[in-house]
Amino acid sequence: MERRKSKKIKLGNTFIGGDSPILVQSMLNVPASNIEGSVEQAKELAAAGCQVIRFAIPNEDALNLLEPIKKAVDVPLVADIHFDYKLALGAAERGIDKIRINPGNIGDDSRVKAVADICKQKNIPIRIGVNSGSLEKHILAKYGSPTPEAMVESALYHAHLLEKFDFDDIVISIKSSNVETMIKSYELAAQKCDYPLHLGVTEAGTERMGIIKSAIGIGSLLTHGIGDTIRVSLTDAPVKEVFAAFDILKAIGLKKDCPYLISCPTCGRTKIDLVGLAKQVEERLKDCKKPIKVAVMGCIVNGPGEAKEADIGIAGGDGCGLIFKKGEILRKVDEKDLLDELMKEIDKL
Repeated sequence: MERRKSKKIKLGNTFIGGDSPILVQSMLNVPASNIEGSVEQAKELAAAGCQVIRFAIPNEDALNLLEPIKKAVDVPLVADIHFDYKLALGAAERGIDKIRINPGNIGDDSRVKAVADICKQKNIPIRIGVNSGSLEKHILAKYGSPTPEAMVESALYHAHLLEKFDFDDIVISIKSSNVETMIKSYELAAQKCDYPLHLGVTEAGTERMGIIKSAIGIGSLLTHGIGDTIRVSLTDAPVKEVFAAFDILKAIGLKKDCPYLISCPTCGRTKIDLVGLAKQVEERLKDCKKPIKVAVMGCIVNGPGEAKEADIGIAGGDGCGLIFKKGEILRKVDEKDLLDELMKEIDKL
């Protein structure tokens, strides 16, 4: 798929936009006063592969999070700041990699200029974050509700406040809890500016529904080349957001340094515990970095043929199963040995 051409912006030890890979973000949900807990959660996210970590800076004391987290993880860090421009200045002085702030909410031009100047001096990008509950009164009055047009106008208004002071290392997010509104907002923003776009469905919900809404919203935009960073927002442990985000990227072919598992939904012909077997295969592949397609099929009659595009696969029978490769049967094995025999073949690839 052809990606939208966006501005390329340096972020710590990586880049956002342009030809850079799509980055997966998450956010700490430990109270900002709990430095030790925040550090541990940041380490957990980094270990899961999270590529950008954001955390709230609600007050001056929270600036003390920066140094210990930077020491603990080699991942770009984003300070999430609302209203108080002095916190943005403090975060910049302490080495933050990126700041999330809306310039229109921090006061007069002198304050906006102060933030823009220090971020420009230190090569710190700014993310403007607009959502359906944060629109300015004059924009709401104009459109009557948080329409996609209203949200994009709000985002570009905030961007203009920075542009006035010759600052354009800007990333934009335009989130809504309504998936259709979110999709239309990003599509419109993609037409109106070349800034990198951070995708997400805000307030998406608990794990199950949150993943479904995020997969639809984020996934549909990515398949049309829109999006430079993503976050799956869940009312759950942040590490689950990271796993879900990578699964979305895998599903649409944008993450290829890992196995891609396909498995059939089972039917009346299935004579083995295919559900349990597929889950075991998924678990065993969790740390595998090979770009291979693995099939777990329930029927030895149709399985190898239906999954002939798989690099390696298994198909269940009655107390036995087949190991196949690119649709060609390698051998028949006992049901209890299917998983281990599959993993042996994967090790050879």
